[in-house]
Amino acid sequence: MEEKYQNKYTYNSIVVGGGIAGLTSAAYLSRAGQKVLLIEKNKEFGGLVNSFIRDGFHFDAGVRALENAGIIFPMLKDLNIQLEVFKSPVSVGVENEIINIENINGLVKYRELLIKLFPESESEINDVIKIIRKIMKHMNVLYGIENPVFKDLIRDKSFIFKKLLPWLPKFIFTVGKINRMNMPVEDYLKTIIKNPSLRDMIAQHFFRNTPAFFALSYFSLYLDYFYPKGGVGKLSEALKNKILECGGELLSETKIIEVNADKCLLKDQSNICYKYDNLVWAADLKTLYKILEIQGIDSKMKAKFEETKIKMLQNRGGDSVFSLFLEVNEPLESFRKVANGHFFYTPSKTGLGETHRKELNNLLVNFEKVTKVQVLAWLEKFTKLNTFEISIPGLKDPELVPPGKTGLIISLLAEYDLFKEIEKAGWLTEFISELENLIITVISDSVYPILKNKIITRFSLTPLSIENRVGSSEGAIVGWSFEKSMPVVNKIQISDRSVLTPISSIYQAGQWAYSPAGVPMSILTGKLAADKIIKNEKLILQKGSTNA
Repeated sequence: MEEKYQNKYTYNSIVVGGGIAGLTSAAYLSRAGQKVLLIEKNKEFGGLVNSFIRDGFHFDAGVRALENAGIIFPMLKDLNIQLEVFKSPVSVGVENEIINIENINGLVKYRELLIKLFPESESEINDVIKIIRKIMKHMNVLYGIENPVFKDLIRDKSFIFKKLLPWLPKFIFTVGKINRMNMPVEDYLKTIIKNPSLRDMIAQHFFRNTPAFFALSYFSLYLDYFYPKGGVGKLSEALKNKILECGGELLSETKIIEVNADKCLLKDQSNICYKYDNLVWAADLKTLYKILEIQGIDSKMKAKFEETKIKMLQNRGGDSVFSLFLEVNEPLESFRKVANGHFFYTPSKTGLGETHRKELNNLLVNFEKVTKVQVLAWLEKFTKLNTFEISIPGLKDPELVPPGKTGLIISLLAEYDLFKEIEKAGWLTEFISELENLIITVISDSVYPILKNKIITRFSLTPLSIENRVGSSEGAIVGWSFEKSMPVVNKIQISDRSVLTPISSIYQAGQWAYSPAGVPMSILTGKLAADKIIKNEKLILQKGSTNA
């Protein structure tokens, strides 16, 4: 490749993938004085941490709110980034029962809600609430201090002695407790709750086989949610500006189609090459292992790479999401009376049961024999029994909508393979339209009757849209599926190893580098990858100075 393509651009570090992890890595590497290039295949940066404007309505393209988790605010402080934020309180509703979770007392409301819906299961509900309380205490330990990765431990002795050292024994104890709850939340709840509908009300808005601790910790995370003024995308925008301020370079609308590990070269779709000393791959990991050329590298490294490649490619991405965006001719106040701007709502306490598992799998296995009528009948049941994540940006920041109007984002977990099969069958547009109609019917017949005849415009993003735009395998929004063994690090005590690859000059970051992953973990891996590179460069310089 080096001989054939001579138009090379040389950098100390190149970061591929302009999502939140890539932006974090590039910000820290450029601040360290490196010559850095961040390459993104889309026009805009941010990945799933992005916002856009349509007809004067601001919408969030991916995540609906952010959680600090002891990571985001310390990162902003460390990089000297000012970001105005609001609290983003959550509401939870089932049928006609809706609670607002403003503080720790929200757990009492949640217990009362469940008992009202399932009075025969009161003792089991009490058991679950006790477990959630314990997990909340564990979460207070995990996120009880600013993550030390974002602190200057050499200069900040006060942090070390007053916070870090007293915290470490608690952290080690808590990690042990977490690891014992690593089984799928569905299986875990079966050991406590007999009523399948009650189990569904607690767990069905999580990804399939989500580790129990991660799933049941969400009550703590609800209290941690915040929302940047101007939309979630303002976080990505702030990091992008920091990179430019520190002298880093940004290159958008550029797709890397080949990586040569031996020559430390990247090639893009225009056959332009970029030479690097270190590479941070903050994009889809399966893509990296498909395009990585290893001819010429060390035999031991090559063997390790081939072993890792098999693990990567035989696994798949986790659940995806379908999101319906609505522009509504109704003021924000009408919606404020119902719930907060971040709302998890289930229209029926019956629960999905096997609708999103066994029944869906049967459809997919026999798809060539399944009729359109059968698929649409399943879809109607799926929407009526599901749990929806409803986000109203204007209730968090009123400047995000035109006066007297409201923008809504209504999302539900969706199976990538189903959309792919329907696309192959040639009726994807019809399927999407029917799904939009069903969602609007379910929501307007239940929690938001004010939607009826008030919708100005609607559009949606599917798992296929996410795959095409973000480049995420199977349209996954949290990295790897929990249904198989993880091909990456999934223990917090060794999270620093998550950024290593079999190739010494290549690091990985983002939602694919560690599991389970969200925005905070993506940021953390981005920082860890940058730290490894900066540390190695210092060691090389010191060694060179000593030899001289």
